[in-house]
Amino acid sequence: MFESAEIGHSIDKETYEKAVIELREALLDAQFELKEQARFPVIILINGIEGAGKGETVKLLNEWMDPRLIQVESFLKPSDEELSRPAQWRFWRRLPPKGRISIFFGNWYSQMLHARVYGDIDDATLDAGGAAAERFERMLCDEGALLFKFWFHLSKKQLKTRLKALEKDPEHRWRLSELDWKQSETYDQFVRYGERLLRRTSRDYAPWYVVEGVDPRYRSLTVGRTLLEGLQAALDMQEKGPERLAHAAPLVASLDNRGLIASLDLSRTLGKDAYKQQLAREQERLAMLVRDKRFRRHSLIAVFEGNDAAGKGGAIRRVTESIDPRQYHIVPIAAPTEEERAQPYLWRFWRHIPARRQFTIFDRSWYGRVLVERVEGFCSEADWLRAYAEINDFEEQLVEFGIVVVKFWLAIDKNTQMERFKEREETSFKRYKITEEDWRNRDKWDLYIDAATDMVDRTSTEIAPWTLIEANDKRFARVKVLRTINDALEGAYKKDK
Repeated sequence: MFESAEIGHSIDKETYEKAVIELREALLDAQFELKEQARFPVIILINGIEGAGKGETVKLLNEWMDPRLIQVESFLKPSDEELSRPAQWRFWRRLPPKGRISIFFGNWYSQMLHARVYGDIDDATLDAGGAAAERFERMLCDEGALLFKFWFHLSKKQLKTRLKALEKDPEHRWRLSELDWKQSETYDQFVRYGERLLRRTSRDYAPWYVVEGVDPRYRSLTVGRTLLEGLQAALDMQEKGPERLAHAAPLVASLDNRGLIASLDLSRTLGKDAYKQQLAREQERLAMLVRDKRFRRHSLIAVFEGNDAAGKGGAIRRVTESIDPRQYHIVPIAAPTEEERAQPYLWRFWRHIPARRQFTIFDRSWYGRVLVERVEGFCSEADWLRAYAEINDFEEQLVEFGIVVVKFWLAIDKNTQMERFKEREETSFKRYKITEEDWRNRDKWDLYIDAATDMVDRTSTEIAPWTLIEANDKRFARVKVLRTINDALEGAYKKDK
């Protein structure tokens, strides 16, 4: 869920300064229109890693906009007065009126997250707190509020680099605080529990925006533009009243399309001899793992998504070659039937969940809701926005039951796709693989990549991560798929001990 915020985006000074001029003017226009219309309040929640630029970014927002119309609140340890009342009382008291903006540091997420990291509460209490926060936010949005939730992120390596640099800098050493050092010590727990909260509380009406914090210019423009797009979309709506305001900003705050998929090194290859050796080794490994008595406590699901002609079918065949056909089931997913359309969209996938000791392979999957249905307009924006959380909930139920879930996105570039399309047209026994729909989808390449990037960012979780496969070279892709499945099974067996 945080991988795209660890890539290392950056913006040069000239580009930044030019963009800021336009952004400041647009933000001020939106802010004053908000004040004049006074039809809804704006609440901005600031969360994430210490040292990722939270304070610096909020300071800039106050410079770029009219600070008289922005209320910055910091919730520290509750006072005696606050402790004598329900926990949400302190937040209710400081909610902004319509037409105003409030920025909340140390909000309801910060407090429950720190409590879990330091062992003051358990997972069940954290989940209950997240559910309560979700209900609170839904009520706020139903009442007309526009809610932004930002998570500022640094990788563990980036955090350590920052701390070391500040410690050696006598002019800026004062910026280091006790919280920064504590964050370094508890980073792994903080990120793990943070992802758990984000996964359970990101909804279509109040999505989380993950902001890469390592480059100040990129970070500041990302937050500013996300706020601007959300504000403009809300102000442009014809009907306000009690309706929830739709977010038009990108689901993962980013200034370009260089997400995880676009950052893959598609030149990776595997020689023919090495391929034969590694393929045989991984197939033998898989055969032994699914025969292992420990597999009796589990089942296995492999999800295959990717660009058209990326080699999903070939990869699936190499996975199944060494397994007893009575032990696996391949489910090809096409357009839903009339019966399936009459049910919630996850219904048709629940029907194919494997029993213990079984292996189900989905050739396409429930991710069609946020890919083809999103791009082709087969469902509403509200439907596919809501689907991210529904999918995460679905996969969490599978994993908690002991099902090992592996998810693959097979990525190729446009030139490779064109070569494979032409090969299919020219080869008689492959001609059935190419259809008019494939060519139509190719015309929407960028839209599908945008959708896939959002999909990976919103649903690559600790419990069910995506594995991105560099598939320009089919040999490399097939071995990586097999190795990933094997590693996932071995990891599940180790946790059983």
